[in-house]
Amino acid sequence: MTSMPLIFLSIFLHLVILIHSSPLAPALYVLGDSLFDSGNNNILPTLAKADYLPYGVNFVKGATGRFTNGRTVADFIAEFLGLPYSPPYMSIWRSTPVTGFNYASGSCGILPETGDLFGKCLNLQEQIDLFQRTVQSDLPKHFKSSYDLSEYLSKSIFILSIGSNDYIINYLQPNLYNTSKHYPPQPFAQLLVDALSQGFEKLYSLGARKIVMFEIGPIGCIPSITRKVRNKHNGQCVEEINQVVSLFNQGLPALLKTLTSTHEGSTFVLGQANFLAYDAIKHPSKYGLTDSETPCCTTWENGSGCIPLLPPCPHAYQHFFWDAFHLTETVYSVIATRCFNDASFCSPFNIKQLIQL
Repeated sequence: MTSMPLIFLSIFLHLVILIHSSPLAPALYVLGDSLFDSGNNNILPTLAKADYLPYGVNFVKGATGRFTNGRTVADFIAEFLGLPYSPPYMSIWRSTPVTGFNYASGSCGILPETGDLFGKCLNLQEQIDLFQRTVQSDLPKHFKSSYDLSEYLSKSIFILSIGSNDYIINYLQPNLYNTSKHYPPQPFAQLLVDALSQGFEKLYSLGARKIVMFEIGPIGCIPSITRKVRNKHNGQCVEEINQVVSLFNQGLPALLKTLTSTHEGSTFVLGQANFLAYDAIKHPSKYGLTDSETPCCTTWENGSGCIPLLPPCPHAYQHFFWDAFHLTETVYSVIATRCFNDASFCSPFNIKQLIQL
């Protein structure tokens, strides 16, 4: 007689666990560059790879192709949503997960030519084309009707971080690209914003409704930049470069606000990562950091990626920079946590609010 209540109690507790462990959104779709890449470049014929140690030294699965020591912003957001990490699209050959994909590709950008000197990467348009293939060919078999698929996509979260390479690799490298010879800083920023707008239009037409776009960070502070002009500037960062990049960031709020107001049922969110990153670089102790200038891993002389297999610094969690371009898991954790919980960082809605719309 006493066993029956225990059985019901066990069932009840199991249901409670299921309820509390159910995802907050049906899927997380990730687009961008090496800040979000989780392994797509492993499959592509490119020099821009991170599928070797010490990359991933603090990640549970080791060196997966993430350009950092551990998890990325996208990984943390997936955890907060109760979803598995969005797998790199290029690594999926058979089954299509309904919990989202990662299309991000290191060294690529908004413009199609950015990064092509290193080999093949997936620019923004190509990533959106792969998402189109996902929506039109891969996902329908998992849903009973087009309405169900549309509902699923409308509740899914889309995050993007792209544009840095259009400056670092393209615009700021006149010996490699002639872009800066044809575009002054403001027209170039507008060129990127316009191309980004077209990408957002395409994503919306494919069913995306809840989209978070992160600003470009203060790339005038990254070691690959500061090392090259060490004797030509004063201070920790090359502020002239930060000002050039700020022109792109300044164009984002109006773009996202316009898209939200003109596209029914959509919400475009701005992730204000630039100020937070700059503040952490200038005041590292506020964020529990001790070094905001030097890479944690040993990089090549040209200030690029980690040299394979060389041991990194012993306390990566105290560093801002992992290599000469990318940040440590510690910094990504702060950015993701702020975006998920703070509506003044990811605005006008944080992700927790976004999923309730």
